[in-house]
Amino acid sequence: MTMTYEPAVRGDDARRTELAGFLRSRRERITPEQVGLPRGRRRRTPGLRREEVAQLSAVGVTWYTWLEQARPIQVSPQVLDAVARTLLLDPGERDHLFALAGVADPAPGTECPTVSAELRLLLEELEPIPACMQNSRYDILAYNRTYARLLCDLDAVPPEDRNCLWLAFTNEEWRSSLAQREETVRQMAGKFRAAMAGHLAEPAWKTLVGRLEKASPEFRELWDRHEVVAATGARSKHFVNALVGPLHLSHTSLWLGPSAGPRLVTYVPVDDESRAGVEKLHALVTEGA
Repeated sequence: MTMTYEPAVRGDDARRTELAGFLRSRRERITPEQVGLPRGRRRRTPGLRREEVAQLSAVGVTWYTWLEQARPIQVSPQVLDAVARTLLLDPGERDHLFALAGVADPAPGTECPTVSAELRLLLEELEPIPACMQNSRYDILAYNRTYARLLCDLDAVPPEDRNCLWLAFTNEEWRSSLAQREETVRQMAGKFRAAMAGHLAEPAWKTLVGRLEKASPEFRELWDRHEVVAATGARSKHFVNALVGPLHLSHTSLWLGPSAGPRLVTYVPVDDESRAGVEKLHALVTEGA
């Protein structure tokens, strides 16, 4: 008996097909009036025509047509940004568009849709305890005022660079705040490699590794070791804060869903001196607000 198998659809092909369908669905829901175009009497296409999206996005009609046909063409972040604006995508849809296209969003300055208003309020209520929301890629999704000045002036960091791994290898203020920097960054790189095993095909993960390899020889050296470090529970952290000096804090991560989703990260003082330091830091950042 001879058995035949359907060829497996490659990941890139599947992503392009999904991207094409997503673009068509978003295009068909936009009315001409929403983007300042006349409807006309003979319009039969639901929503916008392909050539109208191309014109409004300042891209070629053929290129956009190929994009909706799932052809293997190069897609730049700038062009996707223009298409996203033309199609009036909300933040969640925009994130989905760039994920499907496999490129980094050049303008990710919108609030993360995975962090609800209730979670943001929780971060505020935890003050003066430094706390933030992260994902398994070490992206800092939201944070309270004390955490904003725990390791560096996080508000001054561009949103696309608010990632603990990136800051630990490239931001001098953040690096100088780590009392045991060499061991800390080694463990972070190992934990990231272990976590990445489940995200090898995801563009955002590969983009972060590429940026780090280009920016940091120290990261390249650690990454080439292929060390993996298992995630642990609560553990002690030593920092040297630029405003209040040494802090000894207990670091805890509370996952709020699947491991790829958000987690609440808190830093609780373990002694009286550190508690006084955290309270002083909170007072300083509150006064400066």
